[in-house]
Amino acid sequence: MSLFAELKRRNVFRVGIAYAVTSWLLLQVVDVVVPVLELPEWVPKLILLLLAVGILPALIFAWAFELTPEGLKREREVDRTRSITSQTGRKLDFAIIAVLTVALAWFAWDRFGPGTPADGTPAVAETVAPAPLLPAGKSVAVLPFVALSSGPDDEYFADGLTEEILNALAQLPELLVTARTSSFHFKGRDVPVQEIAQALNVGHIVEGSIRNTGERLRVTAQLVRAADGFHLWSENYDSTSQDTIAVQEDIAEKIALAMDVVLDEQKREAMRKTGIRDVEAFVAFQKGQDFYERGHGQMNQLEALREANRHFETALARVPGIGAAYTLHSDLFVHIVNNDASGIRQPGISAEMVASAYENAISDLNAAARHAPDPATRASAELDLAIFTGQWSGLAGRVQRVIGLRTCQSSAWINAVGTVYGFGEPYLDYLRYLRACDPLQQNAWINEARAELWNGNPQAGAALAREGLEIAENAWLTTVLVRTLLGTGDLDEAQRVASARFQDAESRDISSIMVAAARGDRARAGELFQAYLAQDYASGFYRLLVNAWIGNREAVNELASQVDAHEIGPFSLLLHVYWCLCGAPWDLESTPGFAGRLAESGLAWPPPTPVRFPLKDW
Repeated sequence: MSLFAELKRRNVFRVGIAYAVTSWLLLQVVDVVVPVLELPEWVPKLILLLLAVGILPALIFAWAFELTPEGLKREREVDRTRSITSQTGRKLDFAIIAVLTVALAWFAWDRFGPGTPADGTPAVAETVAPAPLLPAGKSVAVLPFVALSSGPDDEYFADGLTEEILNALAQLPELLVTARTSSFHFKGRDVPVQEIAQALNVGHIVEGSIRNTGERLRVTAQLVRAADGFHLWSENYDSTSQDTIAVQEDIAEKIALAMDVVLDEQKREAMRKTGIRDVEAFVAFQKGQDFYERGHGQMNQLEALREANRHFETALARVPGIGAAYTLHSDLFVHIVNNDASGIRQPGISAEMVASAYENAISDLNAAARHAPDPATRASAELDLAIFTGQWSGLAGRVQRVIGLRTCQSSAWINAVGTVYGFGEPYLDYLRYLRACDPLQQNAWINEARAELWNGNPQAGAALAREGLEIAENAWLTTVLVRTLLGTGDLDEAQRVASARFQDAESRDISSIMVAAARGDRARAGELFQAYLAQDYASGFYRLLVNAWIGNREAVNELASQVDAHEIGPFSLLLHVYWCLCGAPWDLESTPGFAGRLAESGLAWPPPTPVRFPLKDW
């Protein structure tokens, strides 16, 4: 008898087929069960390896042994005239058919079941690119601890303790920690843990409370697994306010250990280094962040930013090494000096403040880089400094390096470069990752929606803007929605949204001018522009942009030349391009300072034209 015939007689082929089909089905089950049970990532790989190694012993076993009515025997011990291999083969056939039926049913459900369209492609929104999913087993959001006492600063104290724990956990590369803005979105809201985890796309939630009785401090903290609400860890701390630092460090370490993070001394040091470690300083820092976020939710930012800076200065007076405080503190000065360069009125800002704003901004940005807690944060701070000061040599390469870091730390001014100058899909991936880190942060939606518009996908940008506005009203996000609608060519809807949603007159006026210019209606655009210039809120910034939109080439070149002569001219013109959405707003030779920086930067010119303005013929 030939070897092939003998292999067939001994059912070796059938055993091999049954083994392969059963192994495939088992791996599908493992793929579903491992994330639910939050098993380590190496478990599926180990099972695959064992199954692959096991095929050879299974085939050898099928060759060497035979199943008989008396039980399992060596093949050479079986009388061939009494062999039942044909019957065993039939049973194996039925088993293979049964397993194949289950496998096909599984495949059909996976491919054509609920949530999958008829063409078999995954069911995703037509226009909104999903943010990258964070692995549930190693992701966590730290919700604001509840202040159960009513002292004047108890709520800020609770917020500060929360952020200290959050920042410490964020230093661990094994964990993905939802950023502050999204975690604090649920402050004061009675929302089930499972719903919060789903909104933030995390597998775990940390929650707690603080009661301050003056002499004593009681802190309760717990780590909850979102999938089933199981408390993986909880503890109560009774201490004094002087022990706060030790309490927050212990909470962060216990959470990390409960999530199977192995802590060595280097990781513990990184967790300690990121903290403010001073109760009064982190209370002041929380107050500053509160005003900073208020300012960035409205069109007139300066008053809130000035109040924020008073609190940041209090924090820095106690702890001079808070890198994040320097970054946020610089924002006021950047706005002041840019408003001065752009001809934007600044009520309440003295000439002395304007004169010192540039040096103050540089000082803050240098300090932010110097006190950065990690290399990614330092790289972002150094990039902001380079963009602001016009140190653009090799700027394109520096932007590439920052967007390749895959970090939840973002640069303040990278969007004016990354969005406009040809970084395309890699830059969108960077923004999507930032949105995954901080999914309820309005700036994440603003930046990604605008980048989609610049990347030639205005429909995707409009969908993102609308989705972001469902989280919370935001004047800047409404601005982006109007611009993306202009990019789609839906001018009537752009006008309707602007008229209905903007609370400030300047935003409504500028949007109406943009719509008229996009229609190619020179008379209407000119009429609206003259009415705008008669208002006390009219600015040189929009004077330049409108002249580009309505095709006044000589005027826009003259205005751009004036901005170029300012000490931050190139930076300010970078923002003009970003907001114009009109390709090259001016002739490059009219701005020699900007042109020189651009030549050494490696950035592409002219930029794209996300919104078409028929009156502009260059």
